[in-house]
Amino acid sequence: MATAERQEVKAVAKWVRMSPRKARLVIDHIRGRSVPEARTVLAFTPRAAAREIEKVLSSAVANAEANHDLDGDELVVSAAYVDEGPVMKRWRPRARGRAARIRKPTCHITVKLTTVDGAPEPAPKPEPQAEEPKAEEPKQKPAPRKKAPAEKKTEEAEA
Repeated sequence: MATAERQEVKAVAKWVRMSPRKARLVIDHIRGRSVPEARTVLAFTPRAAAREIEKVLSSAVANAEANHDLDGDELVVSAAYVDEGPVMKRWRPRARGRAARIRKPTCHITVKLTTVDGAPEPAPKPEPQAEEPKAEEPKQKPAPRKKAPAEKKTEEAEA
């Protein structure tokens, strides 16, 4: 049994001055997509993280073309993830001699590409099943509301 060798190419951008959470929101959109499709998605994503991820993606494609003689348009993003980097801590003066901490997070962005043959196939989506008509349940009548006690009229008010 011959197994096809799976070529994997990766690129990493380290110490990117961006919150890892913000970068993860964008990178989730390109995981499992082909390179041209991923580039299109990133081009139309308005977030700043898309520019940084686009740089890493183009670097990974350049690595594949230069080092492994692969065609960049036939590659698929097999893995893409963002790890936390070190957090720079700064201080800002505040009122009455106090100080407020400023956290400047960094992240490491990794993009891995494989050929279409070695790409993991996306899990098939379950087919929508026709729902069986449910027997109508008898509707319960709402409990009767209690009326507010009527105000007692005094003889003086009537006169």
